[in-house]
Amino acid sequence: MSRAKYGPASRARRKRVSKMAKGQRAGRSKLHRITVESVKKALMYGTRDRRAKKGTFRRLWILRISNACKELNISYSKFMKGLKDAKIGLNRKILADMAVNDSQAFKKLVESVGKK
Repeated sequence: MSRAKYGPASRARRKRVSKMAKGQRAGRSKLHRITVESVKKALMYGTRDRRAKKGTFRRLWILRISNACKELNISYSKFMKGLKDAKIGLNRKILADMAVNDSQAFKKLVESVGKK
């Protein structure tokens, strides 16, 4: 009879990995060695894409602010420079939300920046 060392710990480790691979197809959820590889890769993709998501949203916000500024005859760069000079500390997320949902307030903001 073969000798089984570390049985409970190994089983627990395999169960933890296979639980993370739940929902994957074929051997990726059944065979331990393939499961470990696919889980590692999935975790790496998740980390990479969480970081990429931040850049994607920033680009979206800049695009929305830029389009709202173009309608009011001011460039995005001049608008952002004016905000900085006026010491208005609104971030791009809030500005984009104002541009989309509260155009009157955004227009007043652009006018106040344009005066300075």
